Amino acid sequence: MTGPGALLVVGDVVTDVVARHRTPLAPTTDTAAEIRTLPGGAGANVACWAARSGCADVRILARVGADALAWHAGELRRAGVRPLLVRDPQAPTAAVIALVGPDAERTFLTDSGAALRLAPHDWAPELLAGAARVHLSGYLFFAAASRETAGRVLRDARAAGVPVSVDPASAGFLKELGPESFLAAVAGAECLLPNADEARLLTGRTDPLHAAADLSRRFPLVAVTLGAEGAVVAADGRVTARVPAPPVRPVDSTGAGDAFTGAFLAARLAGADPGHAAAAGCRAGAVAVTGVGGRPTTA
Repeated sequence: MTGPGALLVVGDVVTDVVARHRTPLAPTTDTAAEIRTLPGGAGANVACWAARSGCADVRILARVGADALAWHAGELRRAGVRPLLVRDPQAPTAAVIALVGPDAERTFLTDSGAALRLAPHDWAPELLAGAARVHLSGYLFFAAASRETAGRVLRDARAAGVPVSVDPASAGFLKELGPESFLAAVAGAECLLPNADEARLLTGRTDPLHAAADLSRRFPLVAVTLGAEGAVVAADGRVTARVPAPPVRPVDSTGAGDAFTGAFLAARLAGADPGHAAAAGCRAGAVAVTGVGGRPTTA
């Protein structure tokens, strides 16, 4: 008996430096913090959470620098993900400094490095072999070369009958690109997975439920994450499910949305309806915020 098919993630692999500070940042002097260097990246995190959620065949295509290629490849394999990493001869691996405050919320300082240099020649339609779903990290749409690559992936996947999901990834970068430019670039995706801020920005709606309904007139399926309030699912211009998040004491919200997406996609691949898939995503997100960094823990 064959499995449900592979999840192919096309996105970003990042070196995260997570600094948890228990007091407000003190300008011009020192602030005590717990600092860890961890593997991250929205695309890579999604892939790892999908594998942790039961997807047996998860692959990721991303571009990294020579400085950390071996480390990232090893960490992905350890998480159950097959790395399809392209070595960038010029740029270092993308890096993010995540400042996590006492409320577990985070602020990112981002150096995209090699991640947004994913080039059209890094992609080949043959990479779709065995794939039942493709997921595109929204970060790819914020630079010209990677946006062109993501567009080719989207077109080739649609031509092959493989559904594509996209997460908008960053409200800040989304605002710079412009909502309409982003929506035009991802037209044809089967599923959009924004958080509440991204959904508001994409629609101009203040209520994320209304935003989800509006977005579902453009995309067949929309799931909007609401943080501690769970998630909402919409299709055909209306909200079809509202899912609560399990109550937890958060430590670090980094990667919570990626955990939701990975578990959501794994559940969809296993045959779950969107509401049950969103519930699986909320459970994974609740687990994610109780640990440090954006990846599930591995043995």
